[in-house]
Amino acid sequence: MSERGKGAVAQPERTLGGLAEWPTLLVAGAIYAGWIAATYWHSVIPTPVLAMIGAWLIAWHGSLQHETIHGHPFRSRALNTALGFVPLSLWLPYALYRRSHVAHHRSPALTDPLLDPESRYLRHGGGIAAIAALAQGTLVGRLLLGPPIALISLLVEEAQRARVQPRVVVRDWLPHFAAVGLVVAWLAWTKFDLVHYVLLFVYPGMALTLLRSFAEHRADLAVPGRAASVERGGVFALLYLNNNLHAAHHDRPELAWYRLPTHHRDHHARLTGAGAHSHPGYGSIARRFAFRCNDVLVHPAHDGGVR
Repeated sequence: MSERGKGAVAQPERTLGGLAEWPTLLVAGAIYAGWIAATYWHSVIPTPVLAMIGAWLIAWHGSLQHETIHGHPFRSRALNTALGFVPLSLWLPYALYRRSHVAHHRSPALTDPLLDPESRYLRHGGGIAAIAALAQGTLVGRLLLGPPIALISLLVEEAQRARVQPRVVVRDWLPHFAAVGLVVAWLAWTKFDLVHYVLLFVYPGMALTLLRSFAEHRADLAVPGRAASVERGGVFALLYLNNNLHAAHHDRPELAWYRLPTHHRDHHARLTGAGAHSHPGYGSIARRFAFRCNDVLVHPAHDGGVR
């Protein structure tokens, strides 16, 4: 990782006289207005269309949360937290996501499961964890089985953490439960059944997010963040707020999403050259890895390899 890329939320650039970044505010407005409209008028929207809208909004909201964790669009961390805190996906407390992602960027050995909390690699190839990882090794497995596996993994980890840090766990989860209560109350008022919301919004939205992360990190890459890039994101570039350019993001994690394409172009040779890896687009990833694993399960540093 470059020296500039070691801080997760370091002095982001501003627009409008340094007050806020309006492109990100516009995205936030579109997400929340779209969510309110889609849930309010859910009964008159055809189910397949509602599922597409719901999946997009949940995944897009996850991308917005990622931006707020990196210090956008406001100078104030409190304002950024307020903007990204709302748990539209219901399952993941913002405090946990922020802590994990900041630690991910500050890790001295990205992708190593001992030092990177967001690593998908294992220390060994046995046990239930290996079965879960293998089930998600292909893209189809990742999209279909990834959401419930992510939820179960979170619950197991939090149950273990509650034994040693009960007060911290309560502090993380109480505000989340309160906010989830407000979301559920809105859904009840609009007569949007909670099970249908999970099936039409949360589940496919989580799957779309997992599509982005499926091939973005590899332990064998000699580039910032050991991150692969998807060169032509197409409509997914907007959905993921240009996080498909993942090597550029790890090179300059403080850059706002709308500045990443320029940084990627300006440093293309370094970010995609020797020791790097890139995919032409998400269609290419789907064709190559729909039914084929894209990487090994065990991290090379724990399998006789060299970190």
